[in-house]
Amino acid sequence: MRKVIGLIPLWDDERESYWMLPGYMKLIEQCGGLPMMLPMTDDEKMLDQALGLCDGLLLTGGHDVSPTLYGQEPLAVCGKPCVMRDRMESYLLRLVLEKDMPVLGICRGIQLMNVCLGGTLYQDIPSQHPSDVNHQMTPPYDRTVHSVEIQAGTILAGILGVGKYEVNSYHHQAVCRLSPYVTPSAVSEDGLVEAIEIKEKRFALGVQWHPEFIQDDGAMKLVRAMIHAC
Repeated sequence: MRKVIGLIPLWDDERESYWMLPGYMKLIEQCGGLPMMLPMTDDEKMLDQALGLCDGLLLTGGHDVSPTLYGQEPLAVCGKPCVMRDRMESYLLRLVLEKDMPVLGICRGIQLMNVCLGGTLYQDIPSQHPSDVNHQMTPPYDRTVHSVEIQAGTILAGILGVGKYEVNSYHHQAVCRLSPYVTPSAVSEDGLVEAIEIKEKRFALGVQWHPEFIQDDGAMKLVRAMIHAC
């Protein structure tokens, strides 16, 4: 039996609908898991039941996390949040951590993990942390544009190795002040935290890059490690 990995749906403001990038589902399938997109809801009873069907959770990319979650007013450069999704993911992450269920956060996912545990974000990298590193690449996304330094002694190092690792990158927000409950496990050339791990959990890892687009050997190792933890 394949392990069931719950996926957070993506929300389309213009069409007022939710959807899923096939890369997330295909990567989970290729790594031996069974992807299942969850309903977009903040009904806690429904979320309890939905999570009960899952062995692990993948927090997908998408909307900017609302700055109100980390005590800030939105800047003009901050994107429109999806309030329902913020509530849904915050609740699910709390449940997952209580159960010590494996969780992988991608892009928005790493940001939400940091925020839910007391950290903050840069609302806009170009205006708040300008650098020459390309954090918002243009298509195609299945290529690398900068490197990160994976830190020794971390779960991520056990999966991908210690030292320089090349990544793709498409984000304008990023981890600013780290939560005291997380460990930074990868840092970009300009000092931004690109991966975190929640302390004292079996597998609670967030990465800023997009393995669902690149689907290379490193992406496969990352998702296989999550499924193995399930």
